[in-house]
Amino acid sequence: MFSSSFSDEHDHEHSGTISLTDDKGRSLECYIEHSLEVDGQEYFLLLPIDSPVEIFAWQGDGEEEEAILVEDDATIDQIFTTAQAVLSEQNLLLKNTAYALTVGGELPPVEESELFTLEIEDEESDLEPEQLQLLASFYYEEQEYAIYTPLDPLLFFARISKSGKPELLSPEEFRQVQPLLEEQLFNEVE
Repeated sequence: MFSSSFSDEHDHEHSGTISLTDDKGRSLECYIEHSLEVDGQEYFLLLPIDSPVEIFAWQGDGEEEEAILVEDDATIDQIFTTAQAVLSEQNLLLKNTAYALTVGGELPPVEESELFTLEIEDEESDLEPEQLQLLASFYYEEQEYAIYTPLDPLLFFARISKSGKPELLSPEEFRQVQPLLEEQLFNEVE
């Protein structure tokens, strides 16, 4: 299997850490949940060390109200300081990391009244609704925002590039190797 040369400063259920970097130079520290080799290429299943969060803007009124995921970097940059201040009241530190916003610190216990189910409308795939836990809400320029963390872990598939740096698999690459990765993971679980 894989002998890790990465630092190992956490519990023993993980086999090291690795840092993903996006095209803007931001990094995301991840635990290596699993590593495997397929056709001479090493692949990693990664779990962010910090908890991922998503920010939604609430649009509409009453029963017509819907949550719109904030994905625009310019909007995130505008509201980031306010969101960070609101989360700091819960001893959480908001970070603008690669591929996802994350929070460092201990998340509050899950309460049923604070859960939000996100129905993903995609006719091409049968995606399960995602359960999210409300961490905080705030207003910025009369727009209501809410910060949620997913209850299910956010996992990334990566490989080591020819230059020796870890990189995420492109959606096309992931579709090509997904059956091989699932077979390998299934065989190792047995």
